[in-house]
Amino acid sequence: MAKNEGQIVIKKYANRRLYNTGTSTYVTLDDLAVMVKRGEDFVVQDAKSGEDITHSVLTQIIFEQESKTGNTLLPISFLRQLISFYGDQMQMVVPSYLEHSMQAFTDQQAQMREQINKAFGDTPLGKNLQVPLQLVEEQVRRNTEMFHQAMQMFSPFMAAPPAKETKKAEAKDIDELKEQLRALQTKLDNLG
Repeated sequence: MAKNEGQIVIKKYANRRLYNTGTSTYVTLDDLAVMVKRGEDFVVQDAKSGEDITHSVLTQIIFEQESKTGNTLLPISFLRQLISFYGDQMQMVVPSYLEHSMQAFTDQQAQMREQINKAFGDTPLGKNLQVPLQLVEEQVRRNTEMFHQAMQMFSPFMAAPPAKETKKAEAKDIDELKEQLRALQTKLDNLG
């Protein structure tokens, strides 16, 4: 049986080999990472017991991606916060919140790419995504702050950042955004 309700079934054997029943080939964790990036839906099952082990295999892919590249996606502070929720009353809320946050981020990213293509088309600025990526980083920072604030509402014992430091950080962020806008305007003026 190659598919299960539209999903590709990957069997994991005791020798840790992964077998794609859809293509009848052995695959690696890197192959599964590529499948995820292409949006292919799959489930990983233990070949002997039939147990769904997709979660642990995807976690293993993340671990390998984090360790083999210098570009980590998961900052230490995020990992510490995530670990602190295990066994906490908030543990049930976190997965849903993270799933919705990632979907919102994905949607925002798609909208931004579409707007950049509409605004700049086939220009050097449209091809150089440095400025738009800086805007994405800013959005990520804001989402992280919102996550922290949301968690504070549920857990009153989490330390809040001092108001003075928050205001300084906000002022710095505003100054950085102004500078980015000035640089973008200069680039646009040079194009014209």
